[in-house]
Amino acid sequence: MAETGPAAGPEPTARERVGDGPDSPAAPPAPRWSGSAPVPPPLPRRRAWGESAEPTPPPPLPEQPLEHRTPVDPWAGVDTGGWDLPSAELPSLPPTLGYPVPPATRQWPGPPIGAHPVSPPPVGTHPVSPPPHHQPAAHPPPPAYLPPVAYPPPHARPAAPPPPTAARPAAPVRPAPPARVPKQRRGRGPATAPPGGEAPKGYAPPRPRRRRRRWPWLLLLSLACCCGCPAYYGLPISSQYPASAALPEQVADLSLRQDDSSSETAKQLEREVRQEHLLAEDTFAGVYRTTDGKQVTVFGGTGFRLTPEADADEEITRLGERYALEAPETVRTGVRGRYERCAIGRPAGGDVVVCTSVDHGSIATGVFTRLSVSDSATLLDTLRTQIVQPKQG
Repeated sequence: MAETGPAAGPEPTARERVGDGPDSPAAPPAPRWSGSAPVPPPLPRRRAWGESAEPTPPPPLPEQPLEHRTPVDPWAGVDTGGWDLPSAELPSLPPTLGYPVPPATRQWPGPPIGAHPVSPPPVGTHPVSPPPHHQPAAHPPPPAYLPPVAYPPPHARPAAPPPPTAARPAAPVRPAPPARVPKQRRGRGPATAPPGGEAPKGYAPPRPRRRRRRWPWLLLLSLACCCGCPAYYGLPISSQYPASAALPEQVADLSLRQDDSSSETAKQLEREVRQEHLLAEDTFAGVYRTTDGKQVTVFGGTGFRLTPEADADEEITRLGERYALEAPETVRTGVRGRYERCAIGRPAGGDVVVCTSVDHGSIATGVFTRLSVSDSATLLDTLRTQIVQPKQG
């Protein structure tokens, strides 16, 4: 009768009963539950602050004293005899063979004098001597001197046939690259039209070349030369010529004298002006006097003058002998085209100041008594303004 109880164990399952045959392997026993989990290995310890990353080497072992060590002979078992002792292990070397002696070189006398130079044959046409054979070690030395051997002239040598050359494989033919279209530049076309009248492929048809716009510098320069220069030099002439002259009765504090002596002096001065200035259109002369006894004699004429500065110098020079004038002084008038000169004179009657003023349309000269040079020049300008008037129209 089968035992029933806790000692019999649990009844096997169907999967376990399948492998209960004679050829089936034994089933592994079921693991028992121990009630505890596996313990993992401990984690590596973290380095402290300032601790080196290299592991600390173990302490060195205590060294054994030298007197307890066994001495070792490094040349133990080594033959320390001479190098010429026969060796029982290696066979003896064969006798040394000498180098083969090259054949004697014969001297080349060169082409005869007067012969035409012959071009050397192409490379590879000279016969090549066969390689030397090995000779025995003992052979007689070469002679110390070899007599020269006469070679035949170059043209008498038989031409050696050229060595056969191996046929090289033909290189593959590469297709020609396509024609590159030339790069067109903006605003530029071919200088001349093509022969056929049509532009070739890849070229733009020729466009008419635009004329470059020139700056009007030439026009401005022409206008400046044609209009500016005449205007600069012609304005004083147009404002000063033509002019007319007439003596007023009163100029500032000066009064015109009408007595016989003054009239005779005025007529004499007019005749001199007409003789000295033949191109004068009108002449004038008069004697003025102030209430305090100062006398002023003025004379001159009107007419076109191209060089008024030179005329002023000539007038002072002409009057130099009559009034014993000193070196003339140049007086600035402030009017373009008008030039004035003044000089001090010492005639027999007393000291005088002679001033002359010339522009492009008239000339006026004054002789002043009991006045300075600056006062005389100022008074002459006042008289000139009242006497000479530009014509209107």
